[in-house]
Amino acid sequence: MPSEPSLESLEDHRSPPPRRGPDTPAAVSAQALATPARTIRLSTLVEMRGVLLFSEIIAVMVIWKILRWRVDGAACFLTIGVSAALGLATAVWRAPRGRGEPSEVTAHLAFDIVQTCVLIALTGGLINPLALALVLPVTIAGSALPPRYAVGIWAGATIGVLALALIVSPPWPYHALGNISAAYRLLCAGALIVTMSFAAGYSYWSSGQRARNALALQITETVLAREQRLSALGALAAAAAHELGTPLATIAVVAKEMAHQAGEGAFKEDAWLLVEQAQRCRDILKRLSEKPEQSDVVHERMSLLDLVREVVDPYVAARSVRVEGVVTGPPSLATPDLWRRQEILHALAALVENAYDFARGEILVTARFDAEILSIEVRDDGPGFSPQVLARLGEPYVTSRHGTAEGSRSGHVGMGLGFFIAKTLLERTGAKVAFRNGQRLGAIVTARWPRARIEALEPV
Repeated sequence: MPSEPSLESLEDHRSPPPRRGPDTPAAVSAQALATPARTIRLSTLVEMRGVLLFSEIIAVMVIWKILRWRVDGAACFLTIGVSAALGLATAVWRAPRGRGEPSEVTAHLAFDIVQTCVLIALTGGLINPLALALVLPVTIAGSALPPRYAVGIWAGATIGVLALALIVSPPWPYHALGNISAAYRLLCAGALIVTMSFAAGYSYWSSGQRARNALALQITETVLAREQRLSALGALAAAAAHELGTPLATIAVVAKEMAHQAGEGAFKEDAWLLVEQAQRCRDILKRLSEKPEQSDVVHERMSLLDLVREVVDPYVAARSVRVEGVVTGPPSLATPDLWRRQEILHALAALVENAYDFARGEILVTARFDAEILSIEVRDDGPGFSPQVLARLGEPYVTSRHGTAEGSRSGHVGMGLGFFIAKTLLERTGAKVAFRNGQRLGAIVTARWPRARIEALEPV
């Protein structure tokens, strides 16, 4: 291990680096990134209906028995009873089956709107505080249904509100509230429609964001699992090469003895063929055993210089961009060794790939360390991040640079998952990730770790 800062400058690139395969984040298909279907469990719908019915019972009892306003209590409880019966039937026969189809959920919410409108009409019309219960099914529709179904529920609730405002007059005593004009009822209807629209729109937007974030995290987990499987496969190959070496050597020795002792003819030729094939197997296993992914203490460690070299190594043959890797730190400190972690390798490779897409002629990967902190910076001389995007970088579905393929060497326009995946993977290792533009030009991405989080302190 060197006791002074190490410097590694890579050669100018000769040819474009290999692009990533179709299973990497940069090439995930649009179909795989589609927002998951909106739905809701029928058991959840039944529970929400139970809360609504309980609230309706309390409201009717207060109006009918405590305030003693003129309402038809029997009709009110009959309306509530019909809704309760439907909820009970759903809980017994349909809810155990899991999530409902959008059409089924829409039918349930439409029934709730009709039931609530009837109850509101029986208990005083729109000036009744119970009218706010119409917001609940519209909000559920916005968060759990596809747009066309959600708009249908909103439209049905809006029609119900307008009908209540134009048709239903309060049946309460005039000395309690006086004569409520149609204009006032229309104002109440307008306020309720605005409230329903806002609740439905916000729930639709927030549920969509949660679904997209969940999908992006799922893709991140898939990427990490694939990298770990590849690493484990390398370790398995090395172990197999080690274990199979001895029996193959025995087979080769015995086959040689058989060949020497055999007379001329087909048997001798077969024996020498067996020797050749055994040697071929040994050569193959030797190449496998030389892979650096072997799962032992030596190969699970890597120096900081090796990390930088491995990240930029795919670009050593590219022509158009010069890539330079630098490792630097105080002369009094030894360059740290790190644990080989697929999260870090994959994330830094993704950042360098993005820099390669937009760099004009140079990419600089700089690793710095001191007694407490280790940082890695990826800098290019491209157009940098646009101001509109810079503040949101690291969120899913936010594309880097200017959101177009213009200026991109590969012409690839991602769906905004590359930086999100890289940032998520790095943060899982304890890093703090920052995005910024250079003073003159270019984009800069920096990851900083406490050395204790990633340094391999155990002796080799």
